Amino acid sequence: MNEIGKEEDLQNIDVVVQDEGVVFDIELEESILKRNIEISEKNHSLLKEYGVKSLDIMGSVGAGKTSILEHIIRELHDTRIAVINGDLTTTIDANRIHKLGATSIQVNTGKECHLDANRIRKALKKLNLDVIDLILIENVGNLICPGEFLLGTDKRMVVVSAAESPWAIKKHPYIFLEASIIAVNKIDVAPLVGIDAMKLAEDVKQLNPSAEVCLTSCRTGEGIAALVASLKNILELS
Repeated sequence: MNEIGKEEDLQNIDVVVQDEGVVFDIELEESILKRNIEISEKNHSLLKEYGVKSLDIMGSVGAGKTSILEHIIRELHDTRIAVINGDLTTTIDANRIHKLGATSIQVNTGKECHLDANRIRKALKKLNLDVIDLILIENVGNLICPGEFLLGTDKRMVVVSAAESPWAIKKHPYIFLEASIIAVNKIDVAPLVGIDAMKLAEDVKQLNPSAEVCLTSCRTGEGIAALVASLKNILELS
């Protein structure tokens, strides 16, 4: 792949791209993104002040973000964890986390397709940061919108289902560039739908060679220990 989104064998296909130097974003959008960065930096400073580690978890609906969160909470049972769950309207994910005994806060975004730094700032005000070691944020489910909005976390993680599509990474490259760790999940299902999970992992490494890539199955538990070990290393958890 010579450029993101372009394949050598597609060179004869007509592709409409944005001209170099042409800006279509309106000033309002630029202002929103700038303000989001400012608030995300304040969030990060606040968490650093209290010594709280943090992770933004992104991925499509059904990729297994909540299931992976459940495994992480069980594995890190000596770590004081709070989870902020993002969703459009329900509390389904927060209810699952609450059943494990972890502190959970649901943030509903309505018609918005991502969490933003201001919503996270409001959620942080509801938490006693003195008694929290790690905050895990489950972003709204998709592979596009969340990548553009920093929340103020130490690191970012993407969960992609191996049963999603053989082109899931190549068609949504930008969010993977933002991540320090990627879980290629549901590897137990991949053979049933004719998808090569290892190829997905290779696609990630081609885009982001420095990222940690873990192959996981929440149903069988395969790869979960390795994923948690990578998280502990990346977040510098004791």
